[in-house]
Amino acid sequence: MTSDSDAPKSAAARLFDIRLLIGGLFVLYGLMLGIAGFFTSDKARAKAAGININLWLGIGMLVLGLLFLLWRMVNPLKVAPDADVAADAGGSDVHH
Repeated sequence: MTSDSDAPKSAAARLFDIRLLIGGLFVLYGLMLGIAGFFTSDKARAKAAGININLWLGIGMLVLGLLFLLWRMVNPLKVAPDADVAADAGGSDVHH
């Protein structure tokens, strides 16, 4: 029965991997800025010294977000099941 109780803990730990949150947000904002870059007016581009800053920053943010997501896939979070059991057992000894 311990394998059933260990599975949700490790699944919950993988859900709260900060790399997923950061990577997802950078991908989302990168896509939004990249799309906005395609609709940038000449007047707005002139303010930025002729550089389509929305497009370039969108591409940069998209690449950074994809790198975070790739990092998460290549090096997944490993949760030791013994550490969770030892922490739970240690807390129950306080009541004795």
